Amino acid sequence: MRIFKSKRFSKFAKDEGISDAKLCAAVKDAEAGLIDADYGGGVIKQRIARPNEGKSGGYRTIILYCRGDKAFFVYGFGKNARDNTNKIEEREYKELAKITFALSDDQLAKLIKDGVYIKIKDEG
Repeated sequence: MRIFKSKRFSKFAKDEGISDAKLCAAVKDAEAGLIDADYGGGVIKQRIARPNEGKSGGYRTIILYCRGDKAFFVYGFGKNARDNTNKIEEREYKELAKITFALSDDQLAKLIKDGVYIKIKDEG
């Protein structure tokens, strides 16, 4: 499973103190079938706990997710910052997932080199 975060998400995670290990754990949960919300089209929402707290008051992450292959963290927010994503955003994330999962390995490598995505884990 290859896991990535967008540049924008990376800044959010750093500002909120969300470690790559927590991101990997969220993907591991998804791989085990523990998905908080499946929007369809390769887009899921996973909750991540705040430090020393539970998931219910923590963070929400939007992940472009292809089981057993790749996961791209593209958006995150605190539950206290907003309730949820809206239908327009869900549609946009689905379109982004379609484009992202159609990328060749060379195209993805270029996006990583250009800093659009940051690779955080590779388990082969």
